[in-house]
Amino acid sequence: MVAEAEDTDGESYAIDCPVLVTERLVLREPRESDIEQLVVLADNRHVAEMLARMPHPYGEAEARAFLAMAASRRAGIAYALTLAGTETFVGCAGLNTTDRGLELGYWIGEPYWKRGYATEAAHALVDLAFQKTAIQVLHASTRVINPASRRVIHKCGFQYAGQGMLNSIVAGQVPVERYRLDRRTWTSLRNWVHF
Repeated sequence: MVAEAEDTDGESYAIDCPVLVTERLVLREPRESDIEQLVVLADNRHVAEMLARMPHPYGEAEARAFLAMAASRRAGIAYALTLAGTETFVGCAGLNTTDRGLELGYWIGEPYWKRGYATEAAHALVDLAFQKTAIQVLHASTRVINPASRRVIHKCGFQYAGQGMLNSIVAGQVPVERYRLDRRTWTSLRNWVHF
């Protein structure tokens, strides 16, 4: 089953939030000083195979193209994920405009896996999406072979919406699971968490 396209007419995806701070992370605009570490972490086939738009190999030219895309905000808003206090670059996350509407996306460099950074960043971006836009539904998807990403999505309250295919630059056409989180569910979860 493929998730049906949402009616997104009239929804605004413009988000103005240059920095987000969580318990352990600072999410900020990617910048020139990130290029060296971005290349080190992104030039990893294990990471690229799980994403649609990340090429492999990944070098300085790809990093500069990413920074230009992020600065233009053509496809949404992208953040560099850095550790609070040290500013160590650990990955990227963002809210991307797709044909279904606004979609959550993230990746963490392999040396930083299994530390909860993706979940922490995803929670912050879910809240940002619903607090700063009028969207009624936020989307997420993951390759069917990526249980770690599926756990992040579930921890944020997303509900399964079906399967589809994704065109990955590295892996070609691959099956994905699609998820959605509606504003009403997000509000309920936020109220429950604060009890």
